[in-house]
Formats: sequence, C-alpha cells, structure tokens
Amino acid sequence: DCNQNPAKRESIERKKGKIMAYSGIGGQAVMEGVMMKNQEVYAVAVRKPDHEIIVEKKQYTGVCKNAFLKNMVFVRGIFNFIDSMVLGISCLTFSASFYEEEEEAPKPRSEKREKAEMGVTVALAVVMAVAIFMALPFYASLFFQRFFHSETLVLLAEGALRILIFVGYLLMISQMEDIRRVFMYHGAEHKCINCIEHGLDLTLENVRNSSREHKRCGTSFLFVVIIVSVIATMFIRADSRTLRLLLRLAIIPLIAGVSYEFIRLAGRSENPIVNLLSKPGMLLQRLTTREPDEEMIEVGIASVEAVFDWKPYVEKLRNG
Repeated sequence: DCNQNPAKRESIERKKGKIMAYSGIGGQAVMEGVMMKNQEVYAVAVRKPDHEIIVEKKQYTGVCKNAFLKNMVFVRGIFNFIDSMVLGISCLTFSASFYEEEEEAPKPRSEKREKAEMGVTVALAVVMAVAIFMALPFYASLFFQRFFHSETLVLLAEGALRILIFVGYLLMISQMEDIRRVFMYHGAEHKCINCIEHGLDLTLENVRNSSREHKRCGTSFLFVVIIVSVIATMFIRADSRTLRLLLRLAIIPLIAGVSYEFIRLAGRSENPIVNLLSKPGMLLQRLTTREPDEEMIEVGIASVEAVFDWKPYVEKLRNG
C-alpha cells in the first residue's frame, strides 16, 4: 500500500516526473549558449553563426582553495557568489567571441592579463549592484522621512523601493531583443536540469515538456538576497546616516551567505513551507526565462552531457 509506504509512493511519483531530486549540476545562460557546471568541471555549449554547436569543457576550482572555508555554513555562500560572478563573466566573454565582428584578428592576451581584466570587471559589477540596489534605496529613504516619523515605516518603504527597483530592472532588460534570446537559453538550461532531476531521459521532447522554473535559479537567489537585506536592515539603527550606510554594506557578505543557504536548502527539499517561500522567486523567473526553441534545447542538452552522465542517474531515480 503506497499510503503506508512513503518511500514506495515517492518512487512511483518520481517515475511519473512529479518529484524533483537534487543532481548537483547548475548552469547559466550565455550569448547563444548554455554553461553547465558539475562540481569543478564546467562546459559551455554555444550555437555558432553557422549553426554548429561548439562545446568547451574546463575545470574551475574557485577563488578559495581552502576546503574547510569552502564548506563552512554561511561562509561558503560568499565564495559561491564570487565564483558565480567570475565564471559567469568568463563564459559570457567566451560565447560573445563567436559573434564579434572584428576586422583584425584579436591579439593574444596573457593569462595574467585576462585574470586582471576579469577581476576589474567583477569588481565593477559588484560596485554597480551595491550602488543600485543598496545605496540608491538608502538615500531615497531619506526623502520618506519627510512623511513618516516612524523609523520602522521608513525602513519598510526603503525595502519596498529596493524590491521595486529589482523588479523594474528585470522588466526593463526583458524588453531588449538580445536579452530575450539569453532568457530563452536560460529557459533551456532550467528545462534540461528539471528534466533529469525529475527522472526523465534527456531527450528533446522531455526537455520541451519540462518546467522552465527552478528553485536553485540565480534570479531566486537575488530575490532572496533582497528580502534578507530588507529584514536585516530593520535591525540596523544608528543616528548617523553614514554609519547606517556603512553597516548596511558591512553585512552584505552575511546576507549573501544566509541567502545561499536558503537556496541550497530549497534545491534539496520538497518541504511545503520551503516550496511556499520559494514561490516569489520562481514567479520572477517568468521574467528571466522564456520558452526556448529546439535548437536552444539541443545546446542545453550538449552542455549537460559534457559534464554529467545523466543515464545512470536517471536510472537510479527510477529504481527508487
């Protein structure tokens, strides 16, 4: 009786593709392609202008080499966020290289120079993100003080503005043609991961019918970061404006760490409460993902197969 045997019921539901299992792979959409990562191995599959799919497979060990720190709760989320930024920008640069129209062949760059340029790019991206999503709402909240005498109401207004800026930013970029194509590849990435994590063969048909929303998505992570930051700032009270801003900036690593732990839990859990808390972030993914075409799905499949042997994994899920 399945009602008396939860393990048997879960096995049957998984065979029907209704229950998700954690695979350990994650990915990112790039320009006309998909990057998939499994532990320290990643692959970037790109659809070239001549429609050929090219796959580059490499290793990335991360910015932190200390195994203890890399696995420490809350701390690991900080390094994971940095690694995602570094690897993501590197993969975007690689994919864009196939679509650059240059009269002259690019000059070879040393590995040291490439790392330096990558570091500057990541640093600028972090500074811009902090300025837009942290500093701007903070200074805008000073305007709210004219209407609200309660500091709590001012902080809530600041938090609401932070969420509105984030959603508005997603709405704005989703209207750009090039970004829409990236979001279609983002959908292909999610569909491929959902396909195998629900115990289905990684085929064109199964991927097409899979969901384009996933609880471990970067969009969900960023939304959780904003929500956690809103909650955290409620406890930061200081008379000095400068001190309040500095304290907000100082807790960013902690916010990233806490947010990562939630996303990590969500990707491994089917708990109803966790699923409910994951809903807002997954709803936002409707802005950052689009339904991919068959060629995009093929690219996603090629990227997965370069880093993950999905057949024994799916077989194991089916056998419960």
